[in-house]
Amino acid sequence: MKQNNKKQSTSYLPLNWLNKPENVQAFTTLISGGYSTGNYSQFNLASHVGDDLAAVRVNREKLFEDLNLPAEPVWLDQVHSNKVILAGENLVQGTVAEPHVMQADASISRTPGVVCAVLTADCLPVFFCNQSGSEVAVAHAGWRGLHGGIITATVNTMRSSAEALLVSLGPAIGPKAFEVGEEVFNAFVDKNRKNRSAFVENRKHHYLCDIYQLARIELESLGVTRVSGGNYCTYSEAQRFYSYRRQQITGRMASLIWLE
Repeated sequence: MKQNNKKQSTSYLPLNWLNKPENVQAFTTLISGGYSTGNYSQFNLASHVGDDLAAVRVNREKLFEDLNLPAEPVWLDQVHSNKVILAGENLVQGTVAEPHVMQADASISRTPGVVCAVLTADCLPVFFCNQSGSEVAVAHAGWRGLHGGIITATVNTMRSSAEALLVSLGPAIGPKAFEVGEEVFNAFVDKNRKNRSAFVENRKHHYLCDIYQLARIELESLGVTRVSGGNYCTYSEAQRFYSYRRQQITGRMASLIWLE
């Protein structure tokens, strides 16, 4: 892979990892440096949010060139499910205007040159790789996906053992900004009493939710203990990230991972 300035670019955020293998590449895009305008300014990579598709196409071309991607990312039709696909296995890749994408919320790759991707704007992107650098994955984990088991489904679909996995939590809405109702609180606590630690009641029947903590609890229950990241807030860091809760008509960041 040729050298470029991707790690220094203001458009890309390298992920924090514990002892990540050198052949694993992973980034989340930021909002700067793209060609979208208005509510989608600047580096929107989603074709489903109402942005001008010509701008999205140019942004995706910039993404491809800036990161020297080995292939077009395997974009997903994300529906807050617990469905996981194996990227690069007989998938039909469409265009920005006609996206022939699979409905799923996580993808796994064991093939060098296949780029897994999810789109987010407050939901949590969860990156996975194994110690040997032979398997990677990324999951889209909003609270619905978390409650539905997208992390568990991803870990269970990977060939690597939980003990061999390294995880990085990408940028999501922070625990001081993510207010939820009692139904969300009850759903998570009923699922696992340990989830209680991820909620702080801030007014009657309303709670501040730490989506990072919910992910860590689930990962720990699966035996995944080497977890990094979880220090950003897409809602409050308006100069860096899109946030659906801050501005419902908005763009999406891409979180990408691949094997060199």
